[in-house]
Amino acid sequence: MTRLKGKVAVITGSSRGIGAATAERLAADGAAVAINYASSAAKAEELAERIHNAGGKAIVIKADIGDWSQAQMLVEKTAKELGRLDILVNNAVQDVGREPIDEISEAFTSQQFAVNVIGPIATIQAAAPLLPKEGGRIINMSSVVATYPVAQSGVYSATKAGLEGLTRAFSVELGPRNITVNAISVGFTDTDLIRTNSEEVNKALIGMTPLRRIGKPADLADAVSLLASDDARWITGQLIHVTGGIIPSGYMG
Repeated sequence: MTRLKGKVAVITGSSRGIGAATAERLAADGAAVAINYASSAAKAEELAERIHNAGGKAIVIKADIGDWSQAQMLVEKTAKELGRLDILVNNAVQDVGREPIDEISEAFTSQQFAVNVIGPIATIQAAAPLLPKEGGRIINMSSVVATYPVAQSGVYSATKAGLEGLTRAFSVELGPRNITVNAISVGFTDTDLIRTNSEEVNKALIGMTPLRRIGKPADLADAVSLLASDDARWITGQLIHVTGGIIPSGYMG
């Protein structure tokens, strides 16, 4: 598929999981991609090699998205090394930390907001003047827990709700420049986090999902591919639930 031929995409936090699947999918669609990592250098290089072997183009850039200057450097370096920028995918995430309300710390809260909210603001600010007038794309990866509560994840839920809010606000601000800004609500997906769940928990999650399985990173990558393409030119300011139709049954402890 070549619907993104000639485009350049940067995907934050893309050395593994949903980010890696997204980088591979956008590269398969014809885009040159910038793979970002903070600590998983080997995985990022392995991913770039897979993309190269499949006939795609990829570069690897180290940057901590929780640091404003590094987040902006990532975007600017992508455009400099690959010649342009068309697509920004804010995928990097500070993993959910299960902290009851009486144990939440200032450091924990600051780190969650730094990566999950402040980082995307920094990358979007850097990307906005670089994205083309013929239609730039910004896609933010949110989470189903912004809508449906999970015990001891109040801070994480708040960061994702904030990400959804800035998605709507920036879509209004950037719309006149023909830049679309959307968010994807990620459901329970087969990533490192889900693999730490007990079999009982995962069975319960599957039971809440009409499609009766846990999502795969490729399921999310396909949705990103759609929003990054010209097919989504009339979609902006939206939260797209890519969750298998999950229907929570009561409170999740």
